[in-house]
Amino acid sequence: MKHSTRGAGLSLAALALAAPGAFAQGYPERPIRYIVAFAPGGINDLLARFVGQKLTESWKQTVIVDNRPGAGGNLGAEVAARAAPDGYTLLNISTAHVIAQSLYPKLGYSLVRDLTPVVYLGSSPLITAVNGSLPVKSVPELIAWAKQNKMVYGSGGVGAISHLSMEMLKVSAGFDAVHVPYKGAGPAAADLIAGQIQVITNAVPELWPAVKTGKVRVIGAMSEKRLQWMPDVPTFAEQGVKGFVLGNWVGLMTAAGTPPATVRKLADEVTRVLKQPDVSERLIGLGFEPGGGTPAELAKLIASETVTFAKAVKASGATAD
Repeated sequence: MKHSTRGAGLSLAALALAAPGAFAQGYPERPIRYIVAFAPGGINDLLARFVGQKLTESWKQTVIVDNRPGAGGNLGAEVAARAAPDGYTLLNISTAHVIAQSLYPKLGYSLVRDLTPVVYLGSSPLITAVNGSLPVKSVPELIAWAKQNKMVYGSGGVGAISHLSMEMLKVSAGFDAVHVPYKGAGPAAADLIAGQIQVITNAVPELWPAVKTGKVRVIGAMSEKRLQWMPDVPTFAEQGVKGFVLGNWVGLMTAAGTPPATVRKLADEVTRVLKQPDVSERLIGLGFEPGGGTPAELAKLIASETVTFAKAVKASGATAD
């Protein structure tokens, strides 16, 4: 009997050691819920649907996109953070979720404590656009004009990247401006066209419709190199304004405690999906640069961006309450 008990114990120990790899090998064995913390139609939603459809095709398991908008993206994040750590609940996070860590005094989740990075999905670079009547054609000219005049800029809301990026520029360049927050990028862009505000900084997909009207002028890109969508627009760095490489990026996360092998399998497959021509070409057409990579790379990005935007939130005095 003693021999039998010992053998059973050894078998259980061996099973426990093999379990993480074994679970990843069989994953996924049932449908996957893919949470989008914003309303349908935005880049977060489109990304989830593109990636989800491809995962469904390759893994033969249904990926269900679950839109959970509310509280600036925090409602959906809280749902994902409370999910079982098994890889069957995914979440698209964005720059908004990183900003929220500093903007909201009380959150029902922590990006670092409650969620696990899977893979960087890509980003939409930020561009700065002015109303066509404003007598500036470059970022240095905008800064000089703002130091001599009352500048009014719009954003998609308090704490949005379109708000904090301009606050960062104000602090760096030493000028003042009036901030007008809107309930989303669309209304802000409409007022830029109408001349109710003079300046906006936002992601390419958010401003592209306004740019196509011909009534606004793009004066700079907050990117490392010139954008393929508007190659004639110089970067901030090219214009001598350093330290402004910002984008509205998106990453994939799952519940903390999910087996590392499962996380790696997800990262590898999603990276493969993003590199497929039909996916990458469609995303690029929307003004979004596809990503890919490892969980560690996304974790590093989250850590870096958390520091960057914590400083921006503090400098701006922005608060969600």
